[in-house]
Amino acid sequence: MRRKSFHKMLCPIARSLERVGEWWSMLIMRDALHGMTRFDEFQTSLGIAPNMLTRRLNALVEAELLERRRYSERPPRYEYLPTARGRDFFPVLVALLNFGNKHFATDGKRVVIAERKTGAAADPVMVDARTGRPIVDPDYALAAGPAANQRLKQKYAAIAEARGEARRSTKH
Repeated sequence: MRRKSFHKMLCPIARSLERVGEWWSMLIMRDALHGMTRFDEFQTSLGIAPNMLTRRLNALVEAELLERRRYSERPPRYEYLPTARGRDFFPVLVALLNFGNKHFATDGKRVVIAERKTGAAADPVMVDARTGRPIVDPDYALAAGPAANQRLKQKYAAIAEARGEARRSTKH
């Protein structure tokens, strides 16, 4: 069964899922951002079949989340390093970790985000860089952005109207 492709969808969430929505991809990115670089490290950490790991690594390289760099000529061997785009994925993983710890860690948190220097556990929260306020519902909602087409503008205007919110546009 072939999955639906999201690459032509206008939604940035759908487009992101096209690149990283498959669970092995997220776990590979987790390990890469934690410092793993080599095929055997990913395979040992994840217990993933080699052919699946190869496909996922190739897809992450194609999506420019990882960079493939040769470290051995004979035999040819590669390491996989997060690109700037890949490093930008870190907050997504933090959000998933925080969500999992809050809702699914019934026997306690097994992994936390900790400050490197002190080891102190952090309490992750996403904030609006403009105001410093936490981005939480009901104070924030999805809205059409500056590049939105008319269809998206109408969609989000209808949602805002149904929620009783003032119609507004984003300035960013």
